[in-house]
Amino acid sequence: MIRRRPTQIFSLAFLDCICCGFGAVILIFVLSIDSQEKEKLDALADLRKIMAAQLLQIAQLKNSKEDLDRSNSRVATLVTDSRLRNDSLHALLDDLERKLQMEKRGQEALLVDIDELKKEIAARQKKPDMVLKDVKPLPVGVPVGSNYIAFVIDTSGSMRDPNTNGLWPIAIRKIEEVLDSYPEVEGIQVLDADGRFVLGGGRNSGWLADGPDTRENIKRTLRRYHEDTISNPVPGIYRVFRTLYDPKNENMKLGIYVFGDEFTETADPVLRQLDNLNPADENGKRKVVINAVGFPTTIQYQFSMGNTGLKFANLMREVTYRHGGAFIALQDL
Repeated sequence: MIRRRPTQIFSLAFLDCICCGFGAVILIFVLSIDSQEKEKLDALADLRKIMAAQLLQIAQLKNSKEDLDRSNSRVATLVTDSRLRNDSLHALLDDLERKLQMEKRGQEALLVDIDELKKEIAARQKKPDMVLKDVKPLPVGVPVGSNYIAFVIDTSGSMRDPNTNGLWPIAIRKIEEVLDSYPEVEGIQVLDADGRFVLGGGRNSGWLADGPDTRENIKRTLRRYHEDTISNPVPGIYRVFRTLYDPKNENMKLGIYVFGDEFTETADPVLRQLDNLNPADENGKRKVVINAVGFPTTIQYQFSMGNTGLKFANLMREVTYRHGGAFIALQDL
């Protein structure tokens, strides 16, 4: 019987093979771990680069936003300055337009004066065929005989020619007629309806000395007078009594001439006040004579002022009747 060698399953060679296999597995694992770590480091480096780039972009955007805000602020400031300049320019243009209109009216009045002077010079240079007696024109129905005369003139819009903004030419002519009807007086004065003195010192003025220069100055000033008044001559009449009339002067024969077209108040208080300012004596006579000339502006030109023209006519008719004067109502301008 043959004796066999016993078989060993786990020999030294087998163990060597097993160990080598495990070593190879461990080596592969270690190598794979190192490769993953390197990829992580690379990815982290790339991420840092991306984050740095984004932070740079954010900083640039922030700077751009600040620049935009500053630009918007400058633009807003420029817009505000432009609006202020525009408003200033408009105000300057309006002022220039107003001054141009005033200059235009002054030039028109000056041209009227020049034309009248030319006519007067031509008339003086022309030799008349025969010498006529100098007859002074008298306003029809208006009594004369005063040595002091005061004019109260309504210079409101209805008393002005809309083409020239000056007083109606017929108003100037009627005033000149009254002046010419008094060859010589001791004192003259002209007031507007508000009681302002047209010549000689504004609101604080006395009588003007009569003379050719004074009369020419009155006519010239009235053609250029642009102060508007209320449509009511009563304040001007009161001003004459309170400032110009001297009841202690026995030689004063005062004549008041009212030129207007409207009255806007109640007549009874005015009549009572005038009776107090110019009382009648035992014979019914008064020291101051009041005359009036009425213009048909509120009727002919339809200024939509109600019955103010009729109220003026009724008041002046009663005032002139009580105070020894006459009321002349003109039919045309």
